[in-house]
Formats: sequence, C-alpha cells, structure tokens
Amino acid sequence: MNVILTVLEIVSPVFLLAGLGYGWIRIGWDYPVGFVTRLAMNLAVPCLIFTALMNTEIDPAALTAVSLAAIVSYALIALVFAAVVYLSGLDQRTFLAPLTFGNTGNLGLPLALFAFGPEGLGYGVVILAVTSIGVFTLGLWLVAGGGSPSRMLREPMLVATLTGALFLSQGWHTPDWLTNALELLGQMAIPLMLLTLGVAVGGLRASQFAQSLRLSLLKAVVCGGVAASVGYAFGLPPVPLAVLVVQMITPVAVTSYLLAEKYGADSGAVAGLVVVSTVLSIAVLPIALAVFL
Repeated sequence: MNVILTVLEIVSPVFLLAGLGYGWIRIGWDYPVGFVTRLAMNLAVPCLIFTALMNTEIDPAALTAVSLAAIVSYALIALVFAAVVYLSGLDQRTFLAPLTFGNTGNLGLPLALFAFGPEGLGYGVVILAVTSIGVFTLGLWLVAGGGSPSRMLREPMLVATLTGALFLSQGWHTPDWLTNALELLGQMAIPLMLLTLGVAVGGLRASQFAQSLRLSLLKAVVCGGVAASVGYAFGLPPVPLAVLVVQMITPVAVTSYLLAEKYGADSGAVAGLVVVSTVLSIAVLPIALAVFL
C-alpha cells in the first residue's frame, strides 16, 4: 500500500498538469503552442539542463555510464523496431523514429525529479540530451530522408548539455547572480512542458486505434526490457537504472508528430501513436516506478 501511495504522489502532479493543459484547449481557450514550445525548448529547458549539470553532485563517471547505457539502449531499440517495421510492412519514415524515441522531456524529466529528486533529475537531463541528439540526427534522417549535421550543433539543448558537461568536469560555476537567474528560467521548463503536452494531445485525433494500441504496448515492453537489460549489463546502481528504464518507456513524443507533419510522413498514424501511448502511459509508468522504488 505504501508503494502504491508513493507512486501516486509521484505521477499525480505530472498527469494533473498535463490534464490542465488538455482541459484548457478543450474548453476552447487560446494557448500559443508555437510560442510556448520555442520558449521552453530554446530557453527554459537549456537553462534547466545547464544548471542541473553544473550543480550536480553526481560522479561524472556515473553520468558517463548512464549516457553510454542510453546510447546502447537506443541503438538496440532502433534495431528491434527496424525489424518490426520491415516485417509488418509499415512505412519506415512514419513509424521507426516515433517507436524508437520517447517523451523524455515532457514526461521523463518530471518523473525523474519527483521520483528520485535532484539526483534523478541529473540522470534524466543526460538521457534527454542523448534523446535530443538522436531525434535531430537519426530521427530527422529517417523522417526527412536526410538531415544536416550542422542542425544538431545549433540546438540550444545540445549547446547547454556540452557547456554544462564542461563546467561539471572542470568544477566551474557561474556567478551567483547569473546562476540564480538561470535556475529561475529553468524552473519554468517542467510546468511549461507538461501543460504543452496536454494541449498538444488535446488537439490530436487518434487514427487506426487497434494498430496504435498494439505498437504502443510493444514499445513499452521492448523499451523497458532493453533498458533494464542494458542497465544491468552496465552495472548501473538502482537510481540511474530506474531513471534509464522510466525514460526509455515514456510514450511517443508530440515532437514526432510535428516532424511527420513537416516532412510529409503519415502524421495521422503518428498522432494515433502519440495519443494512445500517452494514455497507456498512465498505467505503464506507475507500474515501472512501483518496480524500482
């Protein structure tokens, strides 16, 4: 019973804020998704990543191990779903990237923070950085049929990650007045991402429900199994292992839908995956947390 209550305490704020965003848009009130997304992804989240890395007390070697475990996990997950997509006769441009990468920002970071505190957030932002690099390199290449390496280097989240890693490795810190300002900006990130997730899901319509449900269930099982196996193989301690698994089983991100819409993949099918996998995560994520708490 204590575990159930603890899990509910962790996931309730996440789904409450996302639910507020969903209710906001369903009522018909205006929500400038484009502006809020740019604000979050270009300012708030990079500030959160930078300050979390700069101020973390986690051993850099442990962060490196988690990064490598995330990279290996994504590589194995991509191979599994490449085979699934091919054998099922599905369109690779439409399905492979969404099935490989999860919503490690909007859902993964809040869960890592609420479940495991600042230590969990530190591991979570590293995995988010790995995800972002994957989405804007492999993900773009898959969806668009090619991607520019220079685009990755212009991503604020990548710049923040590299800069934060440099400050962490050297033991550097920004002046207190600047740190306070950056932390204040970073505090906007999680509420904005959760509200925007709810708004975005509220504006989508699921299509091909049965297919979306099968693939969403398969994604949760494959990603959880691969992440746990890789984490144990790397000898990760309990907290980074739990954060890795939780991050990997997060649902399909709205970003996948936006990329499909922009580059002419089947955005309707991806929208179905976003909606169904996000609803399914209401059951899947608490189960995963209960296992690792």
